[in-house]
Amino acid sequence: MEELEEWNDIYDGNRVLTGRVHRRGKPWKPGEYGLVVCVWVYDRRGHLLLTRRAPGKSFAGTWENSGGAAKAGETSLQAIRRELFEETGIQAEEAEFELLESGRDKNTFYDFYCLYRPVALEEIRLLPGETDNVMWASFGKVHWMIRTGKICKIIASQFLRQEKWLRLRSLPKERD
Repeated sequence: MEELEEWNDIYDGNRVLTGRVHRRGKPWKPGEYGLVVCVWVYDRRGHLLLTRRAPGKSFAGTWENSGGAAKAGETSLQAIRRELFEETGIQAEEAEFELLESGRDKNTFYDFYCLYRPVALEEIRLLPGETDNVMWASFGKVHWMIRTGKICKIIASQFLRQEKWLRLRSLPKERD
């Protein structure tokens, strides 16, 4: 099956839309930026939802949180809502996502979100060709997975930067 071309909006260095689009897979020009979104799904029992990248993908066989590139015309929240649904079948309203932080590297702006969603693993619908396994992992297990190379390095550094905020949200809430 032939893959459809994917187009992404081009932002300038101040994260302002330029009105131009970029075809996925082509190199970015200096001063051009795309938008990538990621989400940590947590259960308030000390666990984060991880999916494993399918064979044939970059970083195949490594574990990660859900996310991907925003398509042309999508806002950050529209993109994270779509990516999470495509990769796991989890539906969430834009207002349910909490922005943890934003960042920028050579040609990409990043928005990192978290979402409270205590979903049973049996309810997860993986996207063939994208993800091939899913798990709830404790913070200790995530650290072990980082040490043993089971989590993609980009996601590992993201986790280590955001861990304190994720721990605060992932703890059980006090009952009134």
